[in-house]
Amino acid sequence: MDLQTVCKTILTVSKKTGVQAYLVGGVVRDVLLEKSLTKDIDIVVLGSGVAFGKAFAEEAGEEKGTFVPFDDFDTSRFVYTEEIEGEREIALLELEFAGARSESYHIESRKPAVEPATLEQDLSRRDFTINAMAVPIEACVKKTFTAADIKKYIVDPFGGQTDLKNNILKTPLDPDETFCDDPLRMFRAARFAAQLNFSIEEKTVDAMLRNKKRIHIVSPERIQEELMKLLATERPSVGLFLLYGTKLLDECIPEIAELAGVEEVKGYKHKDNLSHTFAVVDNIAEHSPKPLLRFAGLMHDIAKPRVKKFIRGRGWTFDMHEHLGKKMAWEIGKRLRMSTNDIRYVARLVRWHLQPIALMDEGVTDSPVRRLIVNLKDDLSDLLVLCRADVTTGNQKKKERRLKNYDYLEKRIAEVIEKDKLRAFQSPLRGEEIMELCGLKPGPTVGKIKTALEEAILDGVIPNEYEATKKYFGEIKEGYLADAEEWERK
Repeated sequence: MDLQTVCKTILTVSKKTGVQAYLVGGVVRDVLLEKSLTKDIDIVVLGSGVAFGKAFAEEAGEEKGTFVPFDDFDTSRFVYTEEIEGEREIALLELEFAGARSESYHIESRKPAVEPATLEQDLSRRDFTINAMAVPIEACVKKTFTAADIKKYIVDPFGGQTDLKNNILKTPLDPDETFCDDPLRMFRAARFAAQLNFSIEEKTVDAMLRNKKRIHIVSPERIQEELMKLLATERPSVGLFLLYGTKLLDECIPEIAELAGVEEVKGYKHKDNLSHTFAVVDNIAEHSPKPLLRFAGLMHDIAKPRVKKFIRGRGWTFDMHEHLGKKMAWEIGKRLRMSTNDIRYVARLVRWHLQPIALMDEGVTDSPVRRLIVNLKDDLSDLLVLCRADVTTGNQKKKERRLKNYDYLEKRIAEVIEKDKLRAFQSPLRGEEIMELCGLKPGPTVGKIKTALEEAILDGVIPNEYEATKKYFGEIKEGYLADAEEWERK
């Protein structure tokens, strides 16, 4: 679904209803920057956003998407969708129609009092000048839709075009007012700085620092969403350092801020774990588009400040930080209202991120390699991306040597997977057959036997083959059956 076709439909509705419509925000900015256009298109109308959106849905054909009104805010949404193999729908383009409005907020609330307003008043309440520009819909249906085309018609009361040219982020109004109205805009400032490689006006940065505690009125879900958008940028560290410098991290995820700093004892220093962590996130960004994997990079050393010790003869140590880090990843994930599956993924990578280092010695047996494969399953390739990204040393020879070690490990993992048939590992002797052979009903004894068989395979006691597993089962089953009988007597 191309934007010009959509604009033609909007123009048709505008003419039929007599209501003027404008493209605003990110889509205008991206055209001026000659970037790929966002799939989220904002339209301001000088009338009712709900009524206009409903008329658009009828004109476009409601079978082509989904229409949702938000009467309390006089906005509506139409999402163009496409069915994939008759099973699920994917969003092609999301349009949001809003009536031009002004908003006033109570200091303790994010629920605004909304009133109709002029287009300029509507633009004034937006986050940054580069997003406070509008183009009348008539200008968007030309044969071409380029920066040169829209500059002839653009509505830009706050100098957004100049700020785009100067690569700077400013707020349309006083930044204290803008951030007080919607504190999440402070996170958006960090995200846009990373996404567009822009600097932030000094007084705007100062306002972020002053208003940092206001972020607490924002829901964890919205903070999580904006953080993931920041992590999805080409160089997330730009935004992460801004969040740290303005102390917004202290308010939302103080555990990350605790990573900062270097201590020295008797001439021994440890590295600054904050800078290292942000470098790891950037390294992951070079090799994977997954924001959640980048978040795992943000969490991988999260427990180091809690376990840090100086031990004579060893220097600075961070023993067991991967285990405590797993627990902390769960706590932080829950605080941000992440899904259980997402938290489990992140926690698993944090827990295992040191393990591959121990497997690089040629003398290490296949058993720990098998355990890594079985424990990580489909996440193993992501773990190896994280591990490679964890190499941030400035010593190029050391870096090259460590990365070559990971090449060796990946080759060894592939060999073990192929040799031991571990692609979908579980005991070749299934629970149903164990029950049949032992005359058992479903219960803990069956699970214990199955676990014992799997452990024997992982330890290399027996090969991952049916006959060998069945034979081993015959050798160990009596002990488990005796324990089961003893338990039943008790």
